[in-house]
This record gives sequence, C-alpha cells and structure tokens, in this order.
Amino acid sequence: MKRLIAAILAVLPLLSCAACGSQEGAAPNGEGGAGLFGMDTYLNLTAYGEDAEAALEQAQNRVRELESLWSATDEHSEIYAANHSGGAAVAVSGDTANLVRYALDMARRTDGSLEPTLYPVLTAWGFTTDSFQIPEREELDHLLEKVDYTRVSLQDATLTVPDGMQLDLGAVGKGYAADEAAAVLRENGVTSALLDFGGNILTVGTKPDGSFWRVGVRDPDSEGNLGVLEIADQSVVVSGGYEKFFVGGDGERYWHILDPATGAPARSGLVQTAVVSDESKRCDALSTALFVMGLDKAVQYWREHRDFEMILLTEDRTIYVTEGLADAFSPGAGREVQVVRQET
Repeated sequence: MKRLIAAILAVLPLLSCAACGSQEGAAPNGEGGAGLFGMDTYLNLTAYGEDAEAALEQAQNRVRELESLWSATDEHSEIYAANHSGGAAVAVSGDTANLVRYALDMARRTDGSLEPTLYPVLTAWGFTTDSFQIPEREELDHLLEKVDYTRVSLQDATLTVPDGMQLDLGAVGKGYAADEAAAVLRENGVTSALLDFGGNILTVGTKPDGSFWRVGVRDPDSEGNLGVLEIADQSVVVSGGYEKFFVGGDGERYWHILDPATGAPARSGLVQTAVVSDESKRCDALSTALFVMGLDKAVQYWREHRDFEMILLTEDRTIYVTEGLADAFSPGAGREVQVVRQET
C-alpha cells in the first residue's frame, strides 16, 4: 500500500494551546516526505491508499483557504477586518461564520472558561509577540473591560466585534482546520490517516493493518510520555502550562493559558489536560477551558456533557482518567491513575 506524507504549510497563525502528544511508532518521513515549520511547530499529514496523493493536495489547499480567513494579524483576513472595523458589521464567509459560531457556543457552554476575546491581554503579556513582560494590574484591569465574548455579534454571515475588542480563534482554529482536512480525505476515499497539527492529533480510521493508533501523551516533567492512548477515528489535544511560558524577574513561571477572570495565567491546580473526542475542534476548545476550570469543575463538566473523554494531571502529579479511556490509556512505568466515573 502506498504511503504518502505531506506537510501542511505554516497555517493559521493564531495563538493556540497546541497539544504536545506524539504518534508512537509512526513511520518516519521517507521518500516523498516533507516537513515545514510554522506557528512555532511542525504540521504534517500522513495518508494511506492509492488516491492518497490527490486527497492530500486537496486537504492542504483547504487548510490554506482557511488560514487566509482567520489570521488575527493578516490584514487581508476576515477576522482582522472585523477586529479593525471600529465596531462596524463585516460580512464574512460561511467558514468564518461557522468557526466564530462554534467558538462563541463553546464559550457559553464553558461559562467563559474559553474566552475568544482575550487577544489584547495575551499581547500585553507578550505571548503574541514573544516580547514577554508582566503587565501591571491596572493595565490588565483596563484590558479586561474589553474582554467579553457575549458582546460579539454574529447574525447569519455578518460579524460585529465592538470597537476596542479583538477576536482570536486560536483556541479552536487548528482543531476546526484538522476536522476539515480529515473531511476532505474521507471524501476522497481515504480510510486511514494520521493528521498532526503541531501536536494536535487526529486519526482517520485505524492504521492500515486495522490496529489502533498509539498516541503518546507528553510527560511535562521529562522527555518521555505520561502514557499512551490507543485511538481510532478520534482526535486528542493536550494543553499545559509548559507549552509557552517565560520566567519573570520574580522567578515565577508565567504561561500563556490565561484565566479570563483575572487576565493572568490560570492557576487552577492542573498541570496538563488531554481531551479525546471525535471532533478535533471540541478537543481544541476544551483542552484550554478545562485547564482554566481546574479538577473539580472539569469533572463536573464532563459528567454533564459526556461528549468527550479527558486525562487530567494535577500539581501533585495525580493522573485522572475518565472511564471511557480507562482501557485505552496505558500510563507510564510506575504511574497509577484515578478513574473518574459518572455519579451513581
């Protein structure tokens, strides 16, 4: 069976909680393979089948198309136009409307733990520019006055971002794009593929031999894995405070996952969240939101919704795994897990 590996170009220049998972035992790039660097990470697709080459080309074109619509920094993108419209309504494409609608819906479903209007606050910390600094409390309070997803209006395909606010779709954009790329592959007959969007993993079907994909979940304390997930036709996205951070002059570590209530790095008691679902965009959104929520609220959210599974790592290094992953997750040597179950 012909194997083709194609790199997805530097796409969706949005700040996002990129997963730090890896596909354990994946075939290395070989003849016909390529890898490009973008968004501080590598983006790759692997597909199997006689028609994989044409399908991969179409998938890459689809991702480039979405990139051109959603960048918060590209002056030609629809999101940039809405952010700099002075509060005027802006007509957007169906893709942009769908993504904004999804981001706003997930913000509502998570009670604002996912907040798609935090971009100015992220900039104040330097996470969008890599010019890191600790903002004064007064500056953060002022910026937070312009953070409120409920003030963003989407009517059909007309988007209105209030003057002074900025919408950033980084917490859902990579996941949405991965879902779209997978849809293109499936439409072209691909039944086995591995999509790696900078560590956000999405699998199409099983491996060509019918076995599950083995995806490593990073151990934030070492170069190894916290454990390994066996999945098929699912996505896994991992978020943690170790992904993008700086150490201030006070010796404190400041990471890019911010608490919308304070404008400061989320200190929820969690070190890492991993979300597994049949939609990568859901994984993308929830990996951030659950990190902000903390253990108790994250568990309650899972019990109320049950449209995803999760792995949570707390500051004391206890691993919590929801019951749907109990048999799919193999922890690293010497580690034990606490299984989270539905209340009886």
